[in-house]
Amino acid sequence: MIVRLDHIGVVARHIDEALEILDARLGFPLSPATQLPDGAYFAPEGTHNSMFQVGTGETMIEVLVPVVPEAGTYKYLQRFGPGLHHWGYACDDVAVEAARLRGQGLRQIDLAGRGSGPVAAAFFHPKTAGGILTELVPLRTRL
Repeated sequence: MIVRLDHIGVVARHIDEALEILDARLGFPLSPATQLPDGAYFAPEGTHNSMFQVGTGETMIEVLVPVVPEAGTYKYLQRFGPGLHHWGYACDDVAVEAARLRGQGLRQIDLAGRGSGPVAAAFFHPKTAGGILTELVPLRTRL
């Protein structure tokens, strides 16, 4: 079952661009779990990802800085510019919820190399999810 909105993914040209808006202007600090300047590298999409805390709640903002020109996120940034990229929903069982969404007609995107063992995340194509790239992630406690 989807439990809550976990994070909103935004794409940026570089982390300084995101810091200027999210931290300096809006006051959303980087999570202590994020290491600057690169964040965590996500190989399937060739991005450096950093998490920002939104207020006192559990919702985060994930900033994706693409560095691999052949990857989808890089192409997305070139086409649409910086801004909203995806919504991530926390669920109690990613595999079960992904199967349910596939059964509802949503098209899952295969990102080879996305974790091993239990399903770490699942992505669904915007054309089948109301125009929004949708990610399912395991329910977690605040970073």
